[in-house]
Amino acid sequence: MGTKLLLALFGPALLVILFTRVTYSRFIAMILTIALIAASSYKGYVDTWLIVIVDAASLTVGLWYANRYMKKNNDKMRGVT
Repeated sequence: MGTKLLLALFGPALLVILFTRVTYSRFIAMILTIALIAASSYKGYVDTWLIVIVDAASLTVGLWYANRYMKKNNDKMRGVT
């Protein structure tokens, strides 16, 4: 349970950030991360509702950081400081 909780805490956030940097699209990154979470849930790796809630919170934090990163990156590309 401890390992699953730790992975649920950091995994989705890191995946959203990684996929955003690779695809340059927050929407695609979120869809890919949700698909991976759904696949792991389907395979039976999610035991409790606590893991689902922590996954969702981590996904939200990762999306917030990805939005911040993309805005900063877009401003830098336009020359705005």
